[in-house]
Amino acid sequence: MADGVHGELDRLCDAGVGQVIEWRRHLHRNPELPNREAATARLVARELSGFGLDEVRTGIAGHGVVGVLRGGLPGDRVAALRADMDALPVPDRCGAEFAAPGGVSHACGHDCHTAMLLGAARALAGVRDRLPGTVLFVFQPAEEGPPVGEEGGARLMVAEGAFDDPVPTMAFGMHVTPHPKGWVGYRSGPVYGASCLVRITVTGRQSHASSPWHGIDPMPAAGALLTGIGQLYRQVSAFSPVTVSIGHIEDVGRYNVIGETVTLWGTIRCAEERDMDGVKRRLTVLAEHTALAYGAEAAVDLLQDVPAVRNAPGWVEAALPTLRRVAGADRVVETGATLGYDDVSELITRFGGLYVMLGVQDTALDPATGEPIAVPGGRGLAGNHHPAFYADDDALVTGVRLHAHAAYDHLTGALVTR
Repeated sequence: MADGVHGELDRLCDAGVGQVIEWRRHLHRNPELPNREAATARLVARELSGFGLDEVRTGIAGHGVVGVLRGGLPGDRVAALRADMDALPVPDRCGAEFAAPGGVSHACGHDCHTAMLLGAARALAGVRDRLPGTVLFVFQPAEEGPPVGEEGGARLMVAEGAFDDPVPTMAFGMHVTPHPKGWVGYRSGPVYGASCLVRITVTGRQSHASSPWHGIDPMPAAGALLTGIGQLYRQVSAFSPVTVSIGHIEDVGRYNVIGETVTLWGTIRCAEERDMDGVKRRLTVLAEHTALAYGAEAAVDLLQDVPAVRNAPGWVEAALPTLRRVAGADRVVETGATLGYDDVSELITRFGGLYVMLGVQDTALDPATGEPIAVPGGRGLAGNHHPAFYADDDALVTGVRLHAHAAYDHLTGALVTR
């Protein structure tokens, strides 16, 4: 019976791929920033309602949407399939005719995630009479982090009761990456790192640019701090990957004004969460003492902690047959860890399950390193968060099938922790 349902799911996924591509292109052309995904959420809720689900819950953690599909056969397992919906403040240079105008884009592929999960929801609804349990289709806002001063993301969805009834027995998700199209990457143990948003405000005293001795210039202190941050890794074991990156600097001034403040925004990333407190402490001491050396002051705000994503070995072992059935045994590979973050960790830590990678670009794997490299004649390799990041539509059907097969296999007891 299982083989029959798998085949029917594949047929339904294949039949709906044109609509998945259409959804993806529409979402790509109309990106929305974290906690601002109103139109995206409306599209998701409208489509889910058309599939005949038992419930479509909206307005969770801002613009979150959860669809509930109760199967027609007895079963207590609950598979939560998760996709994120938000975009980035990055210009779109992917080269596609459906590229987004302006300075916001789906440079991390969340348009693909949303469209693929919609496709899986429709396919699973088509076999609901043969599902022994319940599937939750979780469309999450603000994975990239809500605006400072706002709450959002997976943690807020949990806090607002999105998973209270029914409670998932597995969370599953995937992220598109520059790996070869249709390939699936997996890893046991740490997959994505722990993360913390950092805001460092260096304060001096404003003065005219012609007479800096009348004030305290915060800019040299900020420059020295940037140099010092680049050496923090030397204070942590070389066997525990850590990075502190400053991605944005703001000042209050003008070319002929020495401003009062300079604000540095960045992130701490740690492969092991146990290192996070130590790095926070070292960064705070570095900022305060560096500023003091220049006569200025520094305040460090540590915001939006996100735990690391970890795939338990038992879940990976159980999922490998599903991954290989969907993608082909020769297209399922073990990947290295990354210091990227994803707050899907909030779900996997609570409910179990796993997170995998889906390749969507014109690349191959380097035999020496196992890392993706561009192939001749293709569109090249562009990493996530880069303005040129792209995803080939041909890979989307693999993601739809992964969601559908993972949910069904969990409900039937084939994909459960060992």
